[in-house]
Amino acid sequence: MEILILRTDDEIEQAFARLVNAPCLGCDTETSGLNSQTGKLFSIQFSDGSLSVLLPISEGVRLGPLAGLLSDPKITKIFHNARFDLDFLNAAGILTENVFDTMIAEKVLTRGAHQSASLADTLYRYFAVDLDKSQRKKFNARWDGVWTDELVDYALSDVVHLPRLMKEQIAWLEKLGLLDDYREKLGEIR
Repeated sequence: MEILILRTDDEIEQAFARLVNAPCLGCDTETSGLNSQTGKLFSIQFSDGSLSVLLPISEGVRLGPLAGLLSDPKITKIFHNARFDLDFLNAAGILTENVFDTMIAEKVLTRGAHQSASLADTLYRYFAVDLDKSQRKKFNARWDGVWTDELVDYALSDVVHLPRLMKEQIAWLEKLGLLDDYREKLGEIR
């Protein structure tokens, strides 16, 4: 997997050119808290499964043409707990169209099974991927804004598996006849 941290206009343009034709993108944000009205948006991450990029908004970097990826209805944006990320993106004035939420899909697929729908647990069940969430606690109101290798790895680990996860979940939703249930639940977050 190729990783890019986008800090210049040229880097942003190049990443946009490489991601704009992807049918789907894993997406995530890092924030200072849980409330989009009082918290800060620190970064936006994208991954097509082979290229993963982090836009460090905490450093004053602007979204630029990457906003077009979020608003493009032809590209499916895959989030885990989309409501959270969309609240922060909306508060920043960023429009997002065509969303798939892997958390909602997992809740529909496991209803009644009393299984966690967290991203860490879901990825472990599907792919035996262990996500290290210990870095998350560093993102708070007192964070110094420095993107260490560990923080970049943490932030991108949440998005790189999302395209593959969505494909698996859609296959199961179709096989079990639960696509309409999923769409209904997804409609509740918009």
